[in-house]
Amino acid sequence: MWPIFSVTINIPYLILLSMGSATSKCVGGTESGCGQDDDRQPITVTDDIKRRSSCRADNSGENVHCPTCQGTGRIPRGQESKLVAVIPCNDQRLKPRHTKLYVAVSVAVCLLASSLVLFFLFPRSVLLSPVAVKSSFVYFTQNGVQINITNVLKIINHNFVAVQAYNLAVQALNFDTVVGTVSIKSVTFINPLSDNMFSFVIPVNLTDSDVSDYCKKASLPVHILYLHLQMTMTVYYLAHYEQLSLETYEYIDCGANSTIPHSLQPPPP
Repeated sequence: MWPIFSVTINIPYLILLSMGSATSKCVGGTESGCGQDDDRQPITVTDDIKRRSSCRADNSGENVHCPTCQGTGRIPRGQESKLVAVIPCNDQRLKPRHTKLYVAVSVAVCLLASSLVLFFLFPRSVLLSPVAVKSSFVYFTQNGVQINITNVLKIINHNFVAVQAYNLAVQALNFDTVVGTVSIKSVTFINPLSDNMFSFVIPVNLTDSDVSDYCKKASLPVHILYLHLQMTMTVYYLAHYEQLSLETYEYIDCGANSTIPHSLQPPPP
């Protein structure tokens, strides 16, 4: 009878001990098995709680998309100007591609643009060229001879911009004696890369008795009179002024009227 009693007493005791130890292990959390179950369970619950809170915050409009996270991150609304985005050193945005190509193309475009500007806006010459004596009208007076000479002047513009010509001053000399002058304020307007013909009349007054008698002498078939013309003119183009000058010689018949154009003579060497 004794062995049976002892077995009956010990079995409940062992069951209680095992239950107590298991309960103490789970409550204390010192063992690895129960600790792992406890560690896994709160992490999953915490992630779910974070996702739900994030979705609620997004739906309520309290957060905005983070521009450096491709829309996956969130930053508090109203702090965009206070936060600094940090990107890794191996980010592709820190390694621009085709840098040498872009630099070379930019330099080439700048050089081409500057060359074109210099080519089209570089000041070129404006030339004066005498063409011919268009006509001359001779008037005999008691004190001498009055001649109105119409000359044709050619103005050549080699620039890619228009040229304004004005202040034309012409002086006629006969053996270093001034016999006529004319001044014209507004001359003409010359288009780019073109030329323009300009006619002007210069009055010549011969008061010297010898020259006057020479022109009035009827026995001579032709009365040649040489005149030395000195011309100056001001032109304006490309925001600057330039003064042009020209010297030429011409001959006329001071004894009769002439309406036949003839070329001017070049100045003597």
